Amino acid sequence: MLLLGAMAIGLSTMAQEAVEASDSGVGVAKSIFNPKYNRFKSNKGKFFAHWGYNFSSYAKSDIRFQGPGYDFTLKGVKASDRPTKLGWTYVNPARITVPQFNLHFGYFIKDNYSISLGWDHMKYVVDMPQTVQFVGHADKIVSEPGVPSGIFGDAKDGDYLALDEGDLHFEHTDGYNFATVGIERYDDIWVSQSRKQSVNSEFGLEGGLLIPRSDVRLFGLGENHYWNIAGYGFAAKAGVQYHFLKWMYLQGSFKTGFTDLNKIRTTGRNNLDKASQTIWFFENYWVLGFRF
Repeated sequence: MLLLGAMAIGLSTMAQEAVEASDSGVGVAKSIFNPKYNRFKSNKGKFFAHWGYNFSSYAKSDIRFQGPGYDFTLKGVKASDRPTKLGWTYVNPARITVPQFNLHFGYFIKDNYSISLGWDHMKYVVDMPQTVQFVGHADKIVSEPGVPSGIFGDAKDGDYLALDEGDLHFEHTDGYNFATVGIERYDDIWVSQSRKQSVNSEFGLEGGLLIPRSDVRLFGLGENHYWNIAGYGFAAKAGVQYHFLKWMYLQGSFKTGFTDLNKIRTTGRNNLDKASQTIWFFENYWVLGFRF
């Protein structure tokens, strides 16, 4: 009887300690925000994936055009994104990749660190009309076989040119694709007492390749080219996740980055003519995610 009584007291003490640990928020998670309640299950070894859509903006960019008979730069070119209007396109499985989208897949190497692969499908469209500075030179007849260079052949180094669609059409709309490898850190901001819901911060760094499909018209030549590896880029991101289920979350994030594109296709004479530019971008995206 004494033994049974001692066991009962021991079990009661253990249960009480478990309740006190639960109430005190003791758990596996480490967070700079020190929420009242902590998670009891680690994220280490789990996978995640998320899909959503973005809006982007771009700093002014210098675009350099090179080929037989010409080498000039258009300074301070303005460009915008081209988001698809809200509609059934966003939920039509056959057209779901038409809008500007984000797809990321990752793995937790620690409870609050992950590595990921990503594909950001943004769109970059040079605004027309606009006035830009012309630096460099262009002959009256350029490329091979020769074609008239139009307004560019009449320009002198340092001139300002008023351009319209007839002079230049330049966009990466299918798209300005950023394929990345990233590392992310997460911290719990708030965890519900039931541990079934939480709000988390995300901070990350990414690097990768730019694989645009560029639609360019220059000197009256050009086409909507096939995808090609045109350069590289780096980015930093910050966001907030709301886990409304243990395995599903909504996330809003901001990302800013630098990209260097040095092999942009232009006239279609890819062994002769090309363009290059560096682009600073700012991206806001919203995604639905799954953790498993």
